[in-house]
Amino acid sequence: MSTIILNYLINAIFAAIPAIGFGMVFNVPKHTLIYCGFGGAIAYSSREFLMDMNISLELSTFLASTIIGFVALRWSRKYIVPRPVYTIASIIPLLPGTFAFAAIIDLISMNAHGVTPELISLFIENSLKTIIVLGGIGFGLALPSLYYIRYNRPIT
Repeated sequence: MSTIILNYLINAIFAAIPAIGFGMVFNVPKHTLIYCGFGGAIAYSSREFLMDMNISLELSTFLASTIIGFVALRWSRKYIVPRPVYTIASIIPLLPGTFAFAAIIDLISMNAHGVTPELISLFIENSLKTIIVLGGIGFGLALPSLYYIRYNRPIT
């Protein structure tokens, strides 16, 4: 039990590092960098937890981005900072870099060695997985804002 928690903690720390780094690249305010790191850790840890519960990568990424969308919405209301300050840096650990890289390598292999059905199949599989995960991230980040706007309007 303690090794599982330690594994999640180590993964959260290593997920917070690129989130803080990209927060610095995107020039977010200095006092929000720690929240960007927490957001990256929350997003990656929640996705890993959901994947450990045998939920697919695509659905886990969507749910993790929805979670970080609600958390960032709360932080943006509390600290009066625009929500993208937190969300953009926090989703960096969720990006499907391995699948995008594999798709590009498959495309280059088709160009260099000729087109085979196996390469086409691998390219389509990796490309679709990348597109679906990116769509899940985008929709998961948009969903909390849409929910908040819909159900928290002032009564006029």
